[in-house]
Amino acid sequence: MKVSSTSDRVTNQTPSEINERIQRATEASIEYHKNHPELIERRLQELDEEWDIERTLQTNAASLVLGGSLLGLVVNRLFWTVPIAVSGFLLQHSMQGWCPPLKLLRRSGCRTAREIETERYALQAFKSNGKAWDQEKTHGNGRHSKESGEAAQSS
Repeated sequence: MKVSSTSDRVTNQTPSEINERIQRATEASIEYHKNHPELIERRLQELDEEWDIERTLQTNAASLVLGGSLLGLVVNRLFWTVPIAVSGFLLQHSMQGWCPPLKLLRRSGCRTAREIETERYALQAFKSNGKAWDQEKTHGNGRHSKESGEAAQSS
């Protein structure tokens, strides 16, 4: 089993058209807020409350494990297969970045922490210095390259 890097494992396992749609939505939000700077603070608060894909998957898995365990104890021992299967899928997700609900959650717009932070960084940069965030000079991870004239932000 190949172990994927932590920062890219979800996007590597997501179909490119879904990644591109999420990227376009993030860019549209940045552009909108650039034109409506009075709304940036509210958007930053929304980003603080947005659940990333990891939190969503962990909550989903914990709920299924708990529910399957309770049903296995009370209703029928066959329900024990639910927590066993979910545990296996969660392990696979931690190693490879893939699990059965991933595509559905990503298709619904659930973003990685990095994708959320990219939007946050752009909005904070615009808010602090009133300049547009130059997406052409980033590497898709919220870090600016040296050619943009800004220091790279550490994760």
